[in-house]
Amino acid sequence: MNLDNKFILFDGAMGTQLQVCGLSIGEHPEYFNLSHPEIVQNIHKNYVNAGADVITTNTFQANRKKIKQKDLPSIISEAISHAKSAKASYVAYDMGPIGQLLKPMGTLSFDDAYDLFKEQVVLAERFGADLVVIETISDLLEAKAAILAVKENTQLPVFVTMSYQADLRTFVGVDPLTATLTLQALGVNALGVNCSLGPIELLPIVEKILEYAKVPVMVQANAGLPEIVDGKTIYRLTVKEYAQSVKKMIDKGVRIVGGCCGTTPEFTKALRNLLENSKIVQTTPKDVCAVTSGLKTVILDDRLTLIGERINPTGKKLLKEALRNQNLAYILKEGVAQANAGADILDVNVGLPEIDEGKMMVRVVEELQAILSNPLQIDSSSLQAIEQGARYYNGRALINSVNGKQENIEAILPIVKKYGGVVLGLCLDERGIPKTALERFTIAQKIVSEAKKYGIEKSSVVIDPLVLTASAQQNQVIVTLETLRLLKKKLKVKTVVGLSNVSFGLPNRELLNTTFLAQAVGAGLDAPIMNPLNDLMMRTSQALKVFNAQDKNSVAYIEYISKSDEAKAKSTQSETAKKEDTQDLKEIILTGRKELSAEVVKKMLKTKTPLAIVNEFFIPALNEVGAKFERGELFLPQLMQSAETVKNAQELLKKHLTSSEDEEDPSNHRKILLATVEGDIHDIGKNIVKMILENYGFQVFDLGKDVPIQSVVDTICEHDIRLVGLSALMTTTVQNMKKTIEAVCDAGLDVAFFVGGAVLNEEYRDFVGADYYAKDALEAVKIAQKFFKKTFS
Repeated sequence: MNLDNKFILFDGAMGTQLQVCGLSIGEHPEYFNLSHPEIVQNIHKNYVNAGADVITTNTFQANRKKIKQKDLPSIISEAISHAKSAKASYVAYDMGPIGQLLKPMGTLSFDDAYDLFKEQVVLAERFGADLVVIETISDLLEAKAAILAVKENTQLPVFVTMSYQADLRTFVGVDPLTATLTLQALGVNALGVNCSLGPIELLPIVEKILEYAKVPVMVQANAGLPEIVDGKTIYRLTVKEYAQSVKKMIDKGVRIVGGCCGTTPEFTKALRNLLENSKIVQTTPKDVCAVTSGLKTVILDDRLTLIGERINPTGKKLLKEALRNQNLAYILKEGVAQANAGADILDVNVGLPEIDEGKMMVRVVEELQAILSNPLQIDSSSLQAIEQGARYYNGRALINSVNGKQENIEAILPIVKKYGGVVLGLCLDERGIPKTALERFTIAQKIVSEAKKYGIEKSSVVIDPLVLTASAQQNQVIVTLETLRLLKKKLKVKTVVGLSNVSFGLPNRELLNTTFLAQAVGAGLDAPIMNPLNDLMMRTSQALKVFNAQDKNSVAYIEYISKSDEAKAKSTQSETAKKEDTQDLKEIILTGRKELSAEVVKKMLKTKTPLAIVNEFFIPALNEVGAKFERGELFLPQLMQSAETVKNAQELLKKHLTSSEDEEDPSNHRKILLATVEGDIHDIGKNIVKMILENYGFQVFDLGKDVPIQSVVDTICEHDIRLVGLSALMTTTVQNMKKTIEAVCDAGLDVAFFVGGAVLNEEYRDFVGADYYAKDALEAVKIAQKFFKKTFS
């Protein structure tokens, strides 16, 4: 499929078109391929007649979690056949999200997600699809599983579009920059955005994508935001307004357009006219050296980037012991401490000969990413450990390392390319570490040149000139500095140095490390691998950031110095060393250390009652987490990790409640029913609300998804429930939300309702007759607190 210097027009909405043609509430659109082939074919033909180049199949949720496995081959075969009948230039197999959160946010494993996607794309290629479009994705790890499933099992091109919210992030918190850098590194043929918002609201997101995208950018916007008029969902944006808004994107460099919810063949026709009267705009994307996590990007350009060194067993007795005993609590503590101290990236090395390094690498990477947003450096001499770490990593990892040995190059670089990493190159080869700067520089040149052959750009290579010990090879320290200068002047690559090596075997190591840090930065060092818990090192780093103008107006420097005098730093380090038994419960919750919470609470129960622990520790910590979430300092993964941390401890507290305390337990009187309404099978958001409400001590009766109206009425009566939360993802099932509330009122039950879901807003709340609208889980908590305070005051 040739994407060079041409516009490509995708079709528009399928779901809303099927609804017009009789799709019932709660009915799977994919089954229309079997039951109403003529309707599906006609929709496709209308889009082709309007000018669409690409027809997407009616298979958005044709996965085993939504469709019976025995039906998948026939549904996918027929869907592709129907799309081909329209005789468009291309048929795109449409693959949406699975509908369950991947670990650590949910219960679905990466491998299970991969298998669900693999099953679809193998069939899609067999039955004749020309490409795969992975759309409406919120989680980069889910996108990665889908991309790998396509690329490892088919020869089909792959397009990926994420779905963003009004806060310019996806549902789980991914920003456009992080998505763009990660997806294009994974080798997608096009990337962009679809659904959620109209073209007007999507413009700033698209602008950010275009700033960094090196592959064609794709946009399929909704026809504005949905509204309720006379009980029906409508999209008010006119065809003309839609096309005018899309034109702004085309004028900035977007080359692939189409429509999403609410668009029709009339929109497609307008877009065809627009493209025929437009010219391709060549973009000049920024070429940056950047690593990412699932939520955060660290760009190494024009700044000092700190890589924390402490998760590496070399010379660390306690860490070795933790790895042997699979004590992840100690490892996670090291990660949290370094991130809190100011490390931008965390090195992860779990290399011990007596353990399965590959499995341990995956465990540590997954657990660290569950509680921290910092990108990671996957550091190992084991090819297996590097590959496994890179595969399950969420984001674009820094991979340590490749060297000048041809055998090593041929083993490492394909892994880096496949998983979209940034590779760290070591200036050594078959002869060892050269003694001159020119020889080391020559090896670096070779690494950059060989990386290019694998399609790895120079901006995705960082070089370590290697530091030898001043105690044994004193004259080689200068060689390292000379190599840094050559690398910056002639090769123009980013550089990394492991600082601590220089001081090995000498007294007052922090003085030597700090002095060498200043020298190395002056010679061109971009990213020192260092100990961020050392106060002198951090003070020096902060000072260097002032001198290179990275720290504007010295704000960070002044803040660091004011908060961290030497005495306080020593006290903190001493306290950290012995904090395992006395760790503050609030801090454990804030950092999502779920493996520690139950044990700490168990010790606290010797001096405090369960209700005191809830009121003095759980609630204040959760309030602080919630405040950070609302300020955009934390995102859904961290929010849920903190919730899991509380949940683990709550299970222990329940066992220790005395009969009198049980009677005093406010949850006995604060009962809430939650349900995804009849006809709607989406429950991710509802499940998150449940977890957070339970954290705050509310007793939740969760009826699940696709809940019959009478079940809601019966449960309210049986358990004397006063507050009900209803969820709906689709505009079509909002009607059943209204019917549920009406049925409860008709039964004469004194109940208040709050509603939520992707399509809900205040207008929909008013339409369905609910009392409150909860935009997210934290808003649901506020509603519940306000309601029960008023009810029982």
